[in-house]
Amino acid sequence: MSVQMVIELSNQQSAQTVLHALDIYKARLRASIERTRRRLREYEQRYRVTTAYFLRTMAAEDLAGGDLEYVEWAGEAKLLEGLSAELGELEGAHYRLS
Repeated sequence: MSVQMVIELSNQQSAQTVLHALDIYKARLRASIERTRRRLREYEQRYRVTTAYFLRTMAAEDLAGGDLEYVEWAGEAKLLEGLSAELGELEGAHYRLS
């Protein structure tokens, strides 16, 4: 199911401003995704396991940093999931100027 959203603006320049703002936001999402992936790689290299393996099988007791490190690693994984979903939604949106 698709949803259509209509935004009425006073002129073409306003439309370009909105499109530019969306492009900037998508660029920020991409930068956040890359930063989050770097943090996940650091954990993966430190413990020599993938994040998927960590989430499926490991517990806080398995990490040198205990509960705090577990929450941070799991939080980064959840953050990546949300950022990626949001970027996917924006990149899947279509627009038409008239």
